[in-house]
Amino acid sequence: MAHEEFQRANAEAQRFFQQCIDLDPNFAGGYCGLAWAQLHAGTGLQNRDLAEAQGSAEKLARKAVALNEADAEARSSLAFTLLMRGDHHGALTEAERALALSPNLAVAHGEKGAALIFSGHPTDGLAALQTCIRLDPHDPLLRVRLLHKTTAFYFAGDYEAAVNAAEEAIRSYPDYPGPYRWLSAALGRLGRIEEAKEVLKRAIAIAPATLAMFVGKPVPWMRPEDHAHMLEGLRKAGWGET
Repeated sequence: MAHEEFQRANAEAQRFFQQCIDLDPNFAGGYCGLAWAQLHAGTGLQNRDLAEAQGSAEKLARKAVALNEADAEARSSLAFTLLMRGDHHGALTEAERALALSPNLAVAHGEKGAALIFSGHPTDGLAALQTCIRLDPHDPLLRVRLLHKTTAFYFAGDYEAAVNAAEEAIRSYPDYPGPYRWLSAALGRLGRIEEAKEVLKRAIAIAPATLAMFVGKPVPWMRPEDHAHMLEGLRKAGWGET
């Protein structure tokens, strides 16, 4: 699916989730789904202001939890929204609460993994991600799980594994821009400069605004030291060259 198709599909999903809420304001799932869709619009899809999407999505996720505090999916949705704000501790807490309610809920393991990866614990995060993928190999957010898997290997300094994980993600989702960024950075760190430059060109061609957002400054969920680590690889691949 091309980037523009993802945008159209996301917009349609938002309309349907809003219809769910309009038809049944007490259905937590509608709020959870709309929160997810809004955040993806503000991050990877770049067709909604990120700060506005973060604020709106958190309100929706908190509404879902308020409707049913024992809803593990609502807790997982809140974990995701908190992570996107950079609240790693809050995200991990909500993911753990979700898992206490539903130990085999794949999405909760996925959000736990992401919170650990972006808070400086990539190896532990990778284990949670692997559990997520094992429990739900057809997860509609599998492309994000594979991206986070790549990120975990990169943050852990295992650049060969990061290359392999990124290539796996690209084979499954060739028009998803995220894995190209990490593949280019990992190849750069390995000294495979010409390959890294070609991958970087592909990342720019697919979604230039998305790449610019992630490399320009640390996004809220990424620690400054992790952002600098990513940039080291991308600079070796030619990012910033005039």
